[in-house]
Amino acid sequence: MTDLVHLQHRDSLLKRLARIEGQVRGIQAMITRGDGCESVAQQFSAARKALDKAYQEMLMCLAEEAIFAPDQSNQEKLAQVRAIFTKYS
Repeated sequence: MTDLVHLQHRDSLLKRLARIEGQVRGIQAMITRGDGCESVAQQFSAARKALDKAYQEMLMCLAEEAIFAPDQSNQEKLAQVRAIFTKYS
């Protein structure tokens, strides 16, 4: 993979994580204020979904690295992708 692709993945993940961090800080503020449980639960759900999307993006990065590895056969690439998804999902 090129450095540009790695940079794009990195930048995208960092942006997602910054948004998630903001969501978590918002949840902390809601709890501190004593907001209702349903409102807090909705924000927890949104933060979890955002974290799941960031995680999926990271898994795709791992899969792309395996797929585009120039020194491996297709069988080896497939085995590595399967191992990634077995280990991390």
